[in-house]
Amino acid sequence: MLSFRTKVTYTALYVLLGAAGGIAANLVGLPLPYMLGSLLATSLVTILVPRAVPEGYTTPNDFRAVFIALIGLSIGAQVNWSVLSELRHAWASFLALTVFVPLVLFTNYQVFRRLGGYDPATAYFCSTPGGLIEAMLMGEQEGAVEHIVTLQQFLRIIFVVTLLPVGLSFWYGHPVGSSAGMTLSRADAGFEHLPEVAVLLVIGVLLGKYTPLPAGQLVGPLLVGAAATLSGLAVIEMPPYMISAAQVVIGAFLGTRFHGIGMRMIARGAWLSFLSVGSMLLIGLGFSALAQGPTGEPIDVLLISFSPGGVTEMALIALSLSANPAFVSAHHIYRILLTVGLMRPFYRRFVRSGAG
Repeated sequence: MLSFRTKVTYTALYVLLGAAGGIAANLVGLPLPYMLGSLLATSLVTILVPRAVPEGYTTPNDFRAVFIALIGLSIGAQVNWSVLSELRHAWASFLALTVFVPLVLFTNYQVFRRLGGYDPATAYFCSTPGGLIEAMLMGEQEGAVEHIVTLQQFLRIIFVVTLLPVGLSFWYGHPVGSSAGMTLSRADAGFEHLPEVAVLLVIGVLLGKYTPLPAGQLVGPLLVGAAATLSGLAVIEMPPYMISAAQVVIGAFLGTRFHGIGMRMIARGAWLSFLSVGSMLLIGLGFSALAQGPTGEPIDVLLISFSPGGVTEMALIALSLSANPAFVSAHHIYRILLTVGLMRPFYRRFVRSGAG
């Protein structure tokens, strides 16, 4: 068992490696550079140098939760009464999302079962467009191969958060995200409101940890930030580099998830994930086109709302485009709730019964 000092040392090294990757990605103009550059740097080292991650090391969830909470507070700070009033026009996109989740679950199952050759339980829990932790836990209970489910679920998030901003950068003809000069904070923001931020951060982390909120590490602080902003009780403002640091930590810890997985398995999983994510993005684009008229939202904002990456990562992409954070985050929270709610009943009805 690793000592506390050893865990702290390795965590610091991964964050420093991620920071170097984020700075390099920013210099070459990659979209969402601090998260994607950090993810790329740590994942490459983890895959190519397996001994770089010692046996028994796990990423410290409480440490990561603080940085996710910073993102959540920043999103909540942008929620105002006019933003909330716009959500009444989102009925069409929520209705489309209700159809989207079971449709992509079925499509993904065909990819992993027919093309990947995974057994029915493993294929099914690899296919869920959300609920990463729930998919891994339920999959284990139902006899799915745990490390394959873990790999495919993390590849889903990584492929979405990589392909989407890159694709949007090509669409716009310029990088999106912080490499394009966009940030969640004012460029001249200082330290005067940091005491308020610190108090709200603690409240948000505790709310996310001790309540059954979906994606609680992000949603708890988001709700606290929104309540503080709407009520006028606090001003949530912090220097931009704090948000960049949060992206570095999130990317670095995603990258370390590849530890212990061989190149052959990663290559196979990556090909299947590319097919799965590609089909989900195409289906999402179709639903976005249908919902564009009734909602009045641009098609790129709707596409981000339908893209099944992590809530935190999708919110960052939306904010980098100056999109409506409440609109996008609400859709991803609903996607996760719907996916988790359907996961076990659909498995029992269509897979365990022998229909799969």
